[in-house]
Amino acid sequence: MNKTYKICVLPGDGIGPEIMGEAIKVLNVISEQTGVSFSYDFGRIGGCAIDEDGTPLPEETLRLAKEADAVLLGAVGGPKWDQNPGNLRPEAGLLGIRKALGLYANLRPATMHPSLVEASSLKPEVVAGVDLIVVRELTGGIYFGEKKRYTSEDGQEVAEDLLIYQEKEIERIIRTSFEVARKRSKNLVSVDKANVLESSRLWRKVAERVAADYPDVTLSHQLVDSCAMQLVRAPKQFDVIVTENMFGDILSDEAAMLTGSIGMLASASLGEGSIGLYEPVHGSAPDIAGRGVANPLATILSVAMMLRHSLGMDEAAEAVEKAVWAVLDAGYRTGDLTEDRSQALGTVEMGQKVIEQLQKQVVGQ
Repeated sequence: MNKTYKICVLPGDGIGPEIMGEAIKVLNVISEQTGVSFSYDFGRIGGCAIDEDGTPLPEETLRLAKEADAVLLGAVGGPKWDQNPGNLRPEAGLLGIRKALGLYANLRPATMHPSLVEASSLKPEVVAGVDLIVVRELTGGIYFGEKKRYTSEDGQEVAEDLLIYQEKEIERIIRTSFEVARKRSKNLVSVDKANVLESSRLWRKVAERVAADYPDVTLSHQLVDSCAMQLVRAPKQFDVIVTENMFGDILSDEAAMLTGSIGMLASASLGEGSIGLYEPVHGSAPDIAGRGVANPLATILSVAMMLRHSLGMDEAAEAVEKAVWAVLDAGYRTGDLTEDRSQALGTVEMGQKVIEQLQKQVVGQ
């Protein structure tokens, strides 16, 4: 009997539905080639859910996600909802589903493919050969701490955001990063702000303690401002970076741009359970939504991560990645990857090129 996997699909806002359409086409080809079936349950999250359901994370969406084998998400957000209170902003849906599914580890690889070296804003000799991964803690820190807005006695408006981490939250993400590093070059950089923040001092203490269990991995520490500088100056020194929620949010986007476009970067959000959430690193790009020009490759590469990490289909994941690289090697580009926009492919055209390459391969499970 053929295996069937249930995928919760959350297209979201902006370009989300466009790029998600291409990702599902790729999954359908994988299904044809492997005999594995995928069933899709579509749900709403973010701004579209606010408009339709009055909340950025409807209970029905959570139900679909918890019953799925994996969650595939497009993007959330847009200026339409910028003035909403915090609990009615699209991003609250994203934070909420991560928390509800216990997805505490976000893996964001940034790899410079040789054919895209010229697309980077940095010198080729700086970015050629970059191959790193940012492991970001995803369910703690300042994003989830208590938030307050009030007026002080002298009439000034005051805002407070609490940055809080428990030792166990730090330990589990540190252990995850050591496991990732152990499978790569065994070089782990832990990023914090220990010269200023007490939470970072605890982070560093826990990292040092956990390191004793991984004598084969070299651990070093770097302050977040120094890391941001070094990512631009000499990014090839990094292999695996682990850091807390807000620092990881910022540094992973910086790392993404090393590769030429944030439209190329996939991510996986994993936890203690079997359900993972997969999404492109880029946002909803409302300025180009509906124009059919968005780069679908980050979402397609997120599909590859889903096949590998949640569904155990390593050969299929590799086939998807090979198809993407073959398309790029052949010189095809979306608008974000080339200065000559007249030659750029649209969303559907680029997706079709990947499918054509995928269909040339013999794909196993």
